[in-house]
Amino acid sequence: MLSHEEYLHEMIANRRALHKRPEEGWTEFETTWFVTKRLRELGLQVLLGTKVINPEAVMGRDPKLVEAAIERALAAGVPQRFIDETEGYTGCVAVLETGRPGPVTAIRCDMDCVLVTESDSPDHPPARDGFASERPGFMHACGHDAHTAVGLEVARWALEHKDELTGTVKFLFQPAEEGVRGGAAMTASGVVDDVDWLLGAHVGTHCRLGEVGLCHGGFLASTKLDLHFRGRPSHAGSDPEKGRSALMAACAAAMMMQGIPRSGEGMTRVAIGRLNAGEGRNVTPVHADMQLEVRGETPAVNEYMVKSVERIVEGVQACYEVEAKLERAGEATTLPVCEDLIDIVREVAQKVPGVKRVLDVSKPSGSEDCTMLMHRVIEKGGRAAYVLYGANQNGHHRADFDIQDEESLPVGFGLFCGFIERMNGVKAG
Repeated sequence: MLSHEEYLHEMIANRRALHKRPEEGWTEFETTWFVTKRLRELGLQVLLGTKVINPEAVMGRDPKLVEAAIERALAAGVPQRFIDETEGYTGCVAVLETGRPGPVTAIRCDMDCVLVTESDSPDHPPARDGFASERPGFMHACGHDAHTAVGLEVARWALEHKDELTGTVKFLFQPAEEGVRGGAAMTASGVVDDVDWLLGAHVGTHCRLGEVGLCHGGFLASTKLDLHFRGRPSHAGSDPEKGRSALMAACAAAMMMQGIPRSGEGMTRVAIGRLNAGEGRNVTPVHADMQLEVRGETPAVNEYMVKSVERIVEGVQACYEVEAKLERAGEATTLPVCEDLIDIVREVAQKVPGVKRVLDVSKPSGSEDCTMLMHRVIEKGGRAAYVLYGANQNGHHRADFDIQDEESLPVGFGLFCGFIERMNGVKAG
């Protein structure tokens, strides 16, 4: 049986290997192979492809990016037979059957990166220590490499302690959390329908090193939207009246979205993050493509924002005489709170080495599609919770993001192992 130091050594090595090869959502073929290979080496059953991803629920997946990612993965040594197993969908689930009756417990770890170019400053630990991203424009600037590495080592621990456990343990390695695109598709596969206990976690955010945050709320429901306008070209100088500007339609829509009346039922957010448009200086713009998002304190408030965007798009389409297509590219909901399970996680956290403070957290913290999995578990009669384990980071999604892996990862490892032991441990007597 491995010592604590051996678990820690492998966990950090895996995190740093993953950090060097970041992949955006729905393209994590190298990462999924890395994870699957290690899980199978342990002797665990691993589910892939449509066994863990429901294609009908997939959002925000670009087939061209997927195709390019597969080619990159093959060039990096990922076997074709494995690519075939994935059926074109990243993510995997490992299953540990103890052979003894007991609950089904699951832990969830996300795997994708963000579109950030990593700092090359000698003060930035990954650059200084030789494990910075090898892919310009892509970086594990949110800690998902850490989540994956922790999950792998917890799986190893669970297998090493199989004789001390009952029931079944599932390890969910979810793709495409950024943009909240993968949680709904994994949920819709049914892979958590039999789960009694689910725990999700995130490194950093509101917690510093030595702190664990128990989440009582704060995540906003969110819908990510892709909006495409198509106009009519003309010579901008000699025939401007013959054209219909997709760019002007997009600009009008963006300004009107900023003016959506806020709701008295809860907090709202709207953000237009990207707008690409036009063909040239003297051509009436034919195309305009926008990426935007709305958020709400409740699912109802979020849907109010979505409906408001839809009405704006309909009006702009008519006024500017352009074609418009609005697509949902991602979705998350609010955080369900199971106070009885949070109390159990609190007891577990207080026993984890390195934990100095256990906090109750409920402040707004963006959105998280683990909520989709959590709601499904609860709908099916189970319980779910979400926790934070700290790091002294400079801010997520930044070029200089880092997590002090030698100190932060052992806390995540201890939380998950302690949780599994508490829920599935063989009871004395």
